[in-house]
Amino acid sequence: MNTVIFRTLAPFLTALMLLFSVFVLLRGHNEPGGGFIGGLIAASALAIYGIARGIRPVREALWFHPMTIAAFGLLLACIAGLVSMLAAVPFMTGLWIYPSLFGVEVPLSTVMLFDFGVYLVVVGAVTSIALALEREDI
Repeated sequence: MNTVIFRTLAPFLTALMLLFSVFVLLRGHNEPGGGFIGGLIAASALAIYGIARGIRPVREALWFHPMTIAAFGLLLACIAGLVSMLAAVPFMTGLWIYPSLFGVEVPLSTVMLFDFGVYLVVVGAVTSIALALEREDI
């Protein structure tokens, strides 16, 4: 399976899948998709890159250990729930703010923060499992 064509196309396929995973993440709280599915797509992209190029290039591309990414995502998801408690509303209630960036009003919510946290948890955990299943480069 480790052909020249696969090794050549894997970086492009990985980039395309990562871009699609961000698209699925960002549309998730309004339509089907979200952090879990987007995270699975991103982890699959990294697994494909790992199959084509080996474990070491994937670890170098991530910058952080996969379990650190998962832990940070869990922290973000917990913060999304705690913000609602600090606002004296029920736990995990969606709260919105509307900051203005360059004259454009951008709606931000705790729902998106939670989805992003789930995305990072899934990317970190599944990538960690996928890298553990791959054999070390010789």
